[in-house]
Amino acid sequence: MSVQACIEAKVRDALAPEYFEIANESGQHNVPPGSESHFRLVVVSAAFEGKRLIARHRALNSALADELAGPVHALALHTYTPQEWRAREGAPESPACRGGDGSFT
Repeated sequence: MSVQACIEAKVRDALAPEYFEIANESGQHNVPPGSESHFRLVVVSAAFEGKRLIARHRALNSALADELAGPVHALALHTYTPQEWRAREGAPESPACRGGDGSFT
């Protein structure tokens, strides 16, 4: 199973998100082609109700502990309650990588 598929399954099991988006942003970084090391997650879940941002991130970090200890180098987290999500027009985009030109040599 791919790293992305593992992340998706674990997030769905842990938080039963109303909306979930995962993007492999590894290609924007100085890593080999086909890498699965940099991800962006947008998670909308009722499980976040009444929780501060740090608690939301801890819940995801806990669910993804194995991936964060291994293949995942960077994880951009955008966490919302359903009410917060309805009030927004989407999650912000990730900034450009400042650690390389995006090519791997």
